[in-house]
Amino acid sequence: MPHDETPRAGAPNERSRGADDGLPLPRRRWAVASIWLGAILAVLDSSIANIALPTISHELGATPAASVWVVNAYQIAITILLLPLAALGDILGCKRVYAAGLTVFVLSSIGCALAGDLTSLALARFVQGFGAAAMMAMNGALVRFAYPRAMLGRGVGYISLVVASSSAAGPGVAAAILAVASWRWLFAINVPIGLAALAIGWRHLSETGPGGRRFDWRSALLSILAFGSLFLVVSDIAQGQLSARTGLLLVAGLVTGTIAIRVARGQKDPLVPIDLLRVPVLRLSYATSSCSFAAQMIGLVALPFYLESRFGYGHVATGLLITTLPLGVAVAAPLAGRLVDRHSSGLLGGVGLALLAAGYALIAALAGRTTTGWLIVGLAACGFGFGLFQAPNNRTMLGVAPARRSGAAAGMLATARLVGQTLGAVVVALLFRLVGTVSVAPFLLAAALGIVAAGFSIRRLGVPA
Repeated sequence: MPHDETPRAGAPNERSRGADDGLPLPRRRWAVASIWLGAILAVLDSSIANIALPTISHELGATPAASVWVVNAYQIAITILLLPLAALGDILGCKRVYAAGLTVFVLSSIGCALAGDLTSLALARFVQGFGAAAMMAMNGALVRFAYPRAMLGRGVGYISLVVASSSAAGPGVAAAILAVASWRWLFAINVPIGLAALAIGWRHLSETGPGGRRFDWRSALLSILAFGSLFLVVSDIAQGQLSARTGLLLVAGLVTGTIAIRVARGQKDPLVPIDLLRVPVLRLSYATSSCSFAAQMIGLVALPFYLESRFGYGHVATGLLITTLPLGVAVAAPLAGRLVDRHSSGLLGGVGLALLAAGYALIAALAGRTTTGWLIVGLAACGFGFGLFQAPNNRTMLGVAPARRSGAAAGMLATARLVGQTLGAVVVALLFRLVGTVSVAPFLLAAALGIVAAGFSIRRLGVPA
């Protein structure tokens, strides 16, 4: 593992650093191994379940529409719990919440593997989402505590590399398992990986200690109701199932969200972290993240339909072409992680997102006169540009927040990403109904969002933290 790099000249010797300036070697390597394993679990489980939906629905005798709840149950649990669990990490300690999340994830994976019908599988997936939310909410904070501040950028770059590689490998892993075993092994494989991450993490992850304040149950409930209601509204819009229920859910989400924000204004370290939103550079970083992930999601959702319907590529060729994008992220992420320790994240992010926008614009411009080579160029540009942006932006979101708010900072990082991905998926669903799957409109919109995100990133130059 590439974790024994020498810090820049002038940095203090690792043995003399305080506990708040990274872990000593070799403990850091083991701690990061646990973080990486947890990230691999969360990313793989999000993608391999999608691949297995047709098989699961057939074996359990469920309709395709009903089987979608295998995915939705997992996503809604993550959506509603990210901020409450991030706050709990600042109170109880990030290591404890992460370990609890891993435990829940492993146990619920066993439940998924043993599920006898769709209802029990969806319920187990909902509980599994609890564990994934805890892991995702703590992931960034644990990276911050593992690395010295002078090396935080490259630490974030490495975790971005792991996530991108896992994303690229997800469909292949799922296909390989389904080729030789039941879909139940897609969940059973989580157990040994999760237990290894738990054992290593409990021994080596940084102890952040209790935060000395009580958990705000009122704000947690308001946050859960707000995000849960809005998630269901978004789901109705994406599926074209608008009804009176959708309107009631929208009102409920807006009302509970407004109350949650008002409660947070009177608190020092609020569960809904509006204190972090008041920091100009963080506010711009969250906006950059949401816009860029929306652009990325629009491309990822639209590309399989576009490549198959317009150009006639088969499933295998389409999968191989799209893999170019996460591979581009994997190449750029560690490079960006090293650069951000010496250069402005606003500049790096702006350049990367401009490249992402150019890649999507190229895909749209090629239209019917494309070649495979030019498609690969466009996709590689999107991936490399996204990787050049992601690690620097994540480093800013984690490194600028006060240490006592590390859990909240990691929670906001994950929330900004989730908001962008959700909006991107909804926009694609709407565009498919309006202009069909052969239109270049999704890629033009993705390019436009990339430019907007680049603008937010560039605006951070000279903005005080």
